[in-house]
Amino acid sequence: MSLQKIENHISKNLHNVQKLDSFGYNLFFYGTDHVLPFISIAKSDNEYDSVSNLNRDGVFRVNIGVSKETFNKLFANSKKEWDFTELNSFMPHPHYAAQNFICILNPLENNLIYTINFIEEAYAIAKNRFDKKHSIESKGPNRSP
Repeated sequence: MSLQKIENHISKNLHNVQKLDSFGYNLFFYGTDHVLPFISIAKSDNEYDSVSNLNRDGVFRVNIGVSKETFNKLFANSKKEWDFTELNSFMPHPHYAAQNFICILNPLENNLIYTINFIEEAYAIAKNRFDKKHSIESKGPNRSP
């Protein structure tokens, strides 16, 4: 099952990741800053999000925060009307596309490989953001003479 492969890849290969379960989502954060997950996996509909009809047996949606460049490569010229219930197809996230989140329901075969690659990109972005923030914090406030 691709869900198990995704979760195994995260736990075995992506270090310093913290997982939080909330409202039917598995949220994955880099480090202790639980501000914005770099990936989430939705396993069921909830009152705020039912656009993908995740209450179907075995259906889940992987939401991934990619770079603006990657997002634009995937969707910049697309005028497609998205069917957010479609399986194994990359789409802009139904609610967080403006933040460069993409999604896919039940990725298989080549799309599972692409999903893992996008997760690794999102992880690198989250790690860089975390490292930059904590580097600035460790230097303390700017002081003028």
